[in-house]
Amino acid sequence: MKLVILAGGQGTRISEESILRPKPLIEIGGMPIIWHIMKIYSFFGIKDFIICCGYKGYLLKEYFANYSLHLSDVTIDISKNSIDFHRKGSSVDWKITLVDTGENTLTGGRILRIKNYIKEDFLLTYGDGVGNINIKQLIRYHKLSRKTATMTVVQPQGRFGAVDIDKKNNLVKKFSEKPKGDGSWVNGGFFVLKKDIFKYLKDDSTIWEKEPLEKISKKSQLIAYHHHGFWHPMDTVRDKNYLDSLWLLKKAPWKLWK
Repeated sequence: MKLVILAGGQGTRISEESILRPKPLIEIGGMPIIWHIMKIYSFFGIKDFIICCGYKGYLLKEYFANYSLHLSDVTIDISKNSIDFHRKGSSVDWKITLVDTGENTLTGGRILRIKNYIKEDFLLTYGDGVGNINIKQLIRYHKLSRKTATMTVVQPQGRFGAVDIDKKNNLVKKFSEKPKGDGSWVNGGFFVLKKDIFKYLKDDSTIWEKEPLEKISKKSQLIAYHHHGFWHPMDTVRDKNYLDSLWLLKKAPWKLWK
């Protein structure tokens, strides 16, 4: 089964970083967040990727074209135009197809543009969020449901810590670090889709999260997979710093691999 990663947006809410590179190449713990996402899926045996490029997509192509170069010790003989690799820093058996889906194309349009690369059910996620989702269980859940689309739903953390106060005397009893938000479930990405979802996609202006999902839902063909574990997007610099700190402290819940 292939994983399609939406990686073409401009990342305007994290423009401090995305002005220089596409959002999926922003680093967490020294590696691009898209690498972390691919490691999550490859842990569960998903190693065939389609990356929907757009904004500064050439940098994604250059990164993966030179993946071994980035992580290895090398000797470069300029006169012979040759490179000898001495030590491979990371060995992965990934197959990666990078598709230019247009700089201004919206999410549904990006999915439509990779239609010719899809022959069966496939996985879909965004290039800016990580979690400890069990992908095998997610796929099994999708197959058992026999629905057109399965969407992982999550309860994001609240922005601020909560304070528990004694109502009688106003004394603070305890602090809670960033509890879940208002109890609502939101789209966390990590989809499993049948290939017939393409009939719901019109053109580059299609927003996947609006008309297509709404139509699939009205036909009772969109089922939710509730993820109760860790999930966090990287929408802002604050999010990046939070994920970075978890990684550096070796407390990254999404690091399922050794």
